[in-house]
Amino acid sequence: MNSKKEKELRILLKRFGRDPEVKIIENTLKAKQLLVGGLIEVVPYDDLLLICNEEGKILNFPPNLKFDYDYIAGDCFLVGDDFENADFRSLTDEEIEKYTEDFKKRSFRVV
Repeated sequence: MNSKKEKELRILLKRFGRDPEVKIIENTLKAKQLLVGGLIEVVPYDDLLLICNEEGKILNFPPNLKFDYDYIAGDCFLVGDDFENADFRSLTDEEIEKYTEDFKKRSFRVV
């Protein structure tokens, strides 16, 4: 088992009402909670992980990304899944390019 934990992560942040943006964050629970405004929920998304606020809908955060029968409320971000080490990993350039477009298509329109 390779125990190389990344100290920083390159993520794709999707704030409500804005285009996705690449950010570098510390690989800490606190940094992740600050981005989503509370408790984090980890949602499998293709081969990656979508991190959102576990209570986003309960707290009436605005709808951000839409899916077939559900949506993500509030700010969220996409990060890689380091399954072997039970951790997160930085996104690749290819993943950022692909999911930036995907997030733009799934975004709720701000009126």
